[in-house]
Amino acid sequence: MSLRINSEAPNFTAETTEGKINFHEWIGNGWAILFSHPKDFTPVCTTELGYMAGLQPEFAKRNCKIIGLSVDPVSSHGKWSADIQETQGHKVNYPMIGDPELKVAKLYDMLPAEAGDSSEGRTAADNATVRTVFIIGPDKKIKLMLSYPMSSGRNFDEVLRVLDSLQLTTKHNVATPVNWKPGEDVIIPTSVTEEQAKQKYPKGWKTLKPYLRVVAQPK
Repeated sequence: MSLRINSEAPNFTAETTEGKINFHEWIGNGWAILFSHPKDFTPVCTTELGYMAGLQPEFAKRNCKIIGLSVDPVSSHGKWSADIQETQGHKVNYPMIGDPELKVAKLYDMLPAEAGDSSEGRTAADNATVRTVFIIGPDKKIKLMLSYPMSSGRNFDEVLRVLDSLQLTTKHNVATPVNWKPGEDVIIPTSVTEEQAKQKYPKGWKTLKPYLRVVAQPK
C-alpha cells in the first residue's frame, strides 16, 4: 500500500517495550510521531533514540506521543535501551515497537512484500528503507513523512518545528513560510478571501503580491 500525506495511518496491534498496543487507540485524541529504525544496536539510530528521549517533554507539551519501531524483537530493544542511556545520557521514555515479522514495516510501505516474514538473519542494510518519520494527527491521518538514509542522522528539532507549524495551521487556517519558527509572521492562504481576511485580521496585513499576504502569527 502506497502512503501519502493525508492517507489514513494504517492501524495495527503490536508488542512494545511498554506492552501490547492497538496503534489508533494508543494515539487517542492527540498527535503522534512514529519513527522507524532498520535494526537494533546500530550507531546512528542509537544517537537518534537518545535525542528523542531528551525532546520527549517538548512533544508532550504539544499533546504529541512518541513511538519508535525497529525490526527486531522487544527483548532486543530492552538491551539496546541500556546502551542508549549509557552513551546518550537519556533513558528511552517512550515505547519501542517490536517488529520481528516485519509486519509494521510492510504495512507502512517501508519494506516490500517480498522481504520475507522474519528479521532473523537480516542486516541493517537489508532494512535500509526502514528510516521514516511519520507525524500523525488526531484524525489518524498522516501529516508528514520524512525518509532518511542510514548514514545521515535525522534532525528531530525540525520534526518539532513542523509539528508546531502543523498545529498552528490546523487551528488558524494559515500557512508558514520557509524556515518559519514559532512567533514569526505567517501567510494568509489564497483560499481566504480579502473580505474574510479583513474580518479575521482587523489590524491589517502586508501584501507582497496578491497571492502572498503576510500577517503576524495568531495567538
